[in-house]
Amino acid sequence: MDYKDLADIIFPDAKPIEYYEEKYPERNLKEGAIVTRFAPSPTGFVHIGGLYQSLIAKKLAEQTEGVFFLRVEDTDQKREVENGVSGIVNALKDFEIQPDEGMISENEEKGKYGPYKQSLRKEIYQSYAKYLIEQGKAYPCFCTVEDGEEMRAKQETAKIRPGYYGVWAKCRNIPVIEAIEKIKAGEDYVIRFKSPGREDRKIKHHDVIKGNVDFPENDQDIVIIKADGLPTYHFAHVVDDHLMRTTHVIRGDEWLSSVPLHLQLFHELGFKAPKYAHIAPIMKNDNGNKRKLSKRKDAEAAVSYYDEEGIPAEAVKEYLLNIANSNFENWRRANKEKSIDEFELQLNKMSVSGALFDMIKLLDVGKTVISTFSAEKVYDESLKWANKYDKELAEMLEDKEYALKIFGIERGNKKPRKDISKWSEVKENIGYMYDDKFLNKKQDYPYQVINDKSDINKILDLYIEKYYNENDDKQTWFDKIKELAGEMGYAKEVKEYKANPDNYKAHVGDVSTVLRVALTSRTNTPDMYEIMQVLGKESIEKRFEKAKKAE
Repeated sequence: MDYKDLADIIFPDAKPIEYYEEKYPERNLKEGAIVTRFAPSPTGFVHIGGLYQSLIAKKLAEQTEGVFFLRVEDTDQKREVENGVSGIVNALKDFEIQPDEGMISENEEKGKYGPYKQSLRKEIYQSYAKYLIEQGKAYPCFCTVEDGEEMRAKQETAKIRPGYYGVWAKCRNIPVIEAIEKIKAGEDYVIRFKSPGREDRKIKHHDVIKGNVDFPENDQDIVIIKADGLPTYHFAHVVDDHLMRTTHVIRGDEWLSSVPLHLQLFHELGFKAPKYAHIAPIMKNDNGNKRKLSKRKDAEAAVSYYDEEGIPAEAVKEYLLNIANSNFENWRRANKEKSIDEFELQLNKMSVSGALFDMIKLLDVGKTVISTFSAEKVYDESLKWANKYDKELAEMLEDKEYALKIFGIERGNKKPRKDISKWSEVKENIGYMYDDKFLNKKQDYPYQVINDKSDINKILDLYIEKYYNENDDKQTWFDKIKELAGEMGYAKEVKEYKANPDNYKAHVGDVSTVLRVALTSRTNTPDMYEIMQVLGKESIEKRFEKAKKAE
């Protein structure tokens, strides 16, 4: 009896590996094209780190005319959640990170290198495991859970490295005939990889992001096929990345320590290893200490958070590219109108240590991104968000024509308004433009410099009686406010007031503030001329009357 007999008894129906090598040939792509993937497990929500990783993978594939695919690693079926694949697919769709191949819904896929769900590739893994057994590079292990616990206890007592290796690999040298008898007797077993490594030897590896790294060789005889016939992550990803012709594995740097094992598996299977790029995690400042964004502690760790808050996908992607390459910010400054698709991402410019997540910076990016949107797009996105999360805002937006006028204020200018950073701020930012919200609610009026009630009322009365004309252009409108200021004894020009402050009670800017505050109860709003044009005379008069009566 030899290894081939053992392999035939364990996997009698497995196809020869040549079948799969022929079925999944090398991809016909131009030289330098990157083939990469996002390969999450359907075990819960998509983490912002996963989105970051997939954005980078998609970008690299796109800019080299390569392929980005979505593979679902669902071999740990105990941890799988209901509709976990749909959650992943939809999260990528929300951020317009569409894979070229792979899963497109819970059970649908596209592409010629599938199945793209690992649980459906069982036969493929078994063929390659059979091949390793035939080569004497893998073996059945009959150790029980209790055997494993006893081994670990002895290793702990002896204060030596834990694991299944060397003298601790009890089943490694079981004669073939004995292994066959145990299998025929119905004993449970797993398949282990027979590592040729020694811990006292080093391997040198070049990571595309981290640079040159030295590791001890792997000497652990890891499980490659579990008792249920499904593979472990380590074995499955090696077979998949080979057959799907992956050129670059882009993943979190928590996998860096697995590189020696993975390279060893590639080598022993006779595969060419892909390049590895280990991305530093997104960190958070926690009372002066840096730590990874946590699924348990941090709401912003889940990509669903950005949808709930209404932070535009474009802003999140801009921010993540800013984290990815430090030169992105300068590129954006020089290319304000360009799509992020035109930015060339470079892996070797990625940070080796984790970047700090900065919500203030993200919201600032959100303001800039939304400022470039048309009024129609702001309306559409606000309504889409409101229909999901805010019924009151959705009702406010029912009058589309009026809403578009509001969103059109100061939009499309050289310096467009930047008052909205996320859709959840829209109601707060436009509420004062609705008479039913504004007139039926007690308002505060922070007039600032001009506080004399009789002066304030006179400014409001004079403006309506003498100076307001809805047909005035902006320059005429402002000239009239200057005239009003002069009539009331205020400086018509700010510089005039600064030159002779003792001659005036205040200046035209302070008069404008009175008008603005009476209209909106705010000191800071988009362009007041445009606000008045949208509100119209009747609304302005009602607001001024309300302000005059306020204590």
